[in-house]
Amino acid sequence: MSVIVPGPRAAEKIDRLAELAALSEERGGSLWQEAFARLRRNPMAIIGAVIILLFVILAIVGPFLVPYSPTAQTWRDEVSIAREAFPGPRAENLLGVDALGRDFFSRLVIGARQTLLVGVVATLLGFAVGALLGAVAGGAAGLGGRRGAWIDNILMRFTDVLLALPSLLLALSIAAVLGRSLTTLMIAVGVVQIPVFARLLRGSMIAQAHSDYVLAGTALGVRKPKLVLGHIVPNSLGPVIVQATLTLATAIIEAAALSFLGLGNPDPSTPEWGVMLADAQQFLGVRPDWAFYPAAGIIITALGFTLFGEALREALDPKLRK
Repeated sequence: MSVIVPGPRAAEKIDRLAELAALSEERGGSLWQEAFARLRRNPMAIIGAVIILLFVILAIVGPFLVPYSPTAQTWRDEVSIAREAFPGPRAENLLGVDALGRDFFSRLVIGARQTLLVGVVATLLGFAVGALLGAVAGGAAGLGGRRGAWIDNILMRFTDVLLALPSLLLALSIAAVLGRSLTTLMIAVGVVQIPVFARLLRGSMIAQAHSDYVLAGTALGVRKPKLVLGHIVPNSLGPVIVQATLTLATAIIEAAALSFLGLGNPDPSTPEWGVMLADAQQFLGVRPDWAFYPAAGIIITALGFTLFGEALREALDPKLRK
């Protein structure tokens, strides 16, 4: 009976095996290539991608397209809050002016950048911290033995505490404790997403821990940290990346909600869709469009990320492939 004795080049052997497997998979069409091909045939994925692309382009090039400064009260003399008289859409103001005499169209376009910035940074924060916790917990649970189970239990109980609280209430509490600022808004929304990414990556890694390539690497004497970081984690990131696209939609809505409640940027002159919604409340009777446009922007943007994320999840999930 032959016994496999780990040699000094065991790590190089498993790396070579992984490279050969990846090359074979690439020649036959990798998982991501096949998923991209399915996305191109999915109408919902195309609609979501178009919405996201338009939103990103608007946020990037918007400041160069707006006709006026979003903070300049150029038409302040034409506004009368007492008489509820506000200039509506006209040649120089595409969507009219707000209660302080600022061009509403310019503020709406610039507000897209602020909304995108908060949503992306908050999602990246939640993804980074959640993936770190999930990778440690998943690696410990899958390959760590008794000590690994102890580490996994501690980390998962921490995420359970975060999951026990409603997401908006948790974000609201964090923002209230840390004080009003744009950074606080990003942190509050990002912390809410941490347990979602942590649990998802942990579960995916535990499933990968029983794969054949893990057994082969263990038999060849590959060290557990290298096996986890070099092979298990990369092969477990697919569901987490899909979740990130879905989380972006949630992050945008939650950031707008916190800004609406007055816990966003302390500078009220800085345009942001949630702040614009809050400012429009007292004038809904005379200018409902001040609330309609930012609300429509939030809804359509969240819809775009949701459609694309669901289509990507369907393309990557073998049980949902069409």
